[in-house]
Amino acid sequence: MKRPVTALLLGSFLVTSCATTAVPSTVIVANGSLIRADGQQAGRTELLREGDRLYLRLTGSGFDAGTRALHLHQQGKCDRPDFTSAGGHLNPFGKTHGKLSEMGQHLGDLPNLEIPATGSFEMTVELYGSASKTLPQILDAEGTAVMIHAGPDDYKTDPSGAAGPRIACAVLSPTS
Repeated sequence: MKRPVTALLLGSFLVTSCATTAVPSTVIVANGSLIRADGQQAGRTELLREGDRLYLRLTGSGFDAGTRALHLHQQGKCDRPDFTSAGGHLNPFGKTHGKLSEMGQHLGDLPNLEIPATGSFEMTVELYGSASKTLPQILDAEGTAVMIHAGPDDYKTDPSGAAGPRIACAVLSPTS
């Protein structure tokens, strides 16, 4: 009598264990080269999707140490030297600027980038909102730019966070 019960329990364990180990895979959905105002390459950006989450991964080098604002901008253009071709912050849902805003942050708001004394960095941040809602806004016909500003974002001044001039830019291009 013990033998059939053991086989039944073992079979149940295997089915349960397979069902709980499913983990969404991470896929690069867009990427781009980070350039400075002088045209020199400064790093890379990747937009990653994992299930219904989006992440932005940046690597860079040759920057001055300090706290810098990081944003998504509404146009996929990085015309030098001032990168104003990228337009304002990506805000398809009509929010105000900054995580300290009473009306909630907009899609282009990202955490400040801390650049160490080496001038090199690697940072991955989760984007605000679900991938199913925000990915079509990021990869629309106008595209999206990733922008690094000269100063830190104060997380409340609308519309720019008082972040200062734009010092590096990358156009996010779909990978497929």
